[in-house]
Amino acid sequence: MATAREIQRRIRSVTNIGQVTRAMEAVSASKMRRAQERTLASRAYAERAWEILTYLASQPAAGEVLHPLLEERTVRNTALLVITPDRGLCGGLPTNVIREVVAFISRQTTPVRIVSIGRKGSDFMLRYGADICADFSGLPDQPPLKEVTPIARLVIDQFLDGTFDQICLIYANFVNTMVQRPVTRQLMPIEPAILEGAGAVAYTIEPDPETVLGEVLEGFTVLQIYQAILDAQASEHSARMVAMRAATENAEALVEDLTLTYNRARQEAITKELLDIAGGAEALSKARAMTG
Repeated sequence: MATAREIQRRIRSVTNIGQVTRAMEAVSASKMRRAQERTLASRAYAERAWEILTYLASQPAAGEVLHPLLEERTVRNTALLVITPDRGLCGGLPTNVIREVVAFISRQTTPVRIVSIGRKGSDFMLRYGADICADFSGLPDQPPLKEVTPIARLVIDQFLDGTFDQICLIYANFVNTMVQRPVTRQLMPIEPAILEGAGAVAYTIEPDPETVLGEVLEGFTVLQIYQAILDAQASEHSARMVAMRAATENAEALVEDLTLTYNRARQEAITKELLDIAGGAEALSKARAMTG
């Protein structure tokens, strides 16, 4: 059994760890609130924009594609955008996203190249042996749209020039503080919505479909990636806050157990010392009786 002094050192060590995790929980809670506000504020607009994209993709055309981003072709190469945190200590969130990525790659029969957004994903993909064609790490906690535009521009241009025939996206969708689910979405080509009745009517686009759709489709595609990054950051801060709260509670419980162990060890030491004193006094009294 450990000595009382060793147990005291462990108590101090665990107490210091608990103070650190409590501070990290407070920081994550503050960041989480801001990230949640940004995510929820733009989510309705992003969802509506995606509906518009799928509606435009479903518009009947006279034997021609209205825009190259709507063109469906044989898939020979796939680009996969993977959004993960840059830092750890956020529970199983990075592992869940990476598990979804590995499952996606295993289902494909054609080559998959990775566009990594976040250091956790890129580090794993390097160890996994995946083909990483671009790595974007170190995005700020509240990234402006201009920070995301180069990422979207990269995949859009490579889809347009035929480098990739399919662009997919995997990220952690923020549901609430306790729940974050990995989601896989196909960004390009845009999957058309199923139109029925009056929705199946073809519309005339002025001045021409390529000019109008070029602005709308590319801008809304950038928005989808931006919204996914906001969701991923809200999920990260929520998961880290929950993980740090659990770590703090575990540290407090461990300190209580160690304190009980320390008290038992201290009581045992006191009892042993009392027994030694009593034994010594008894031996002394017997020695005096014999000499007397």
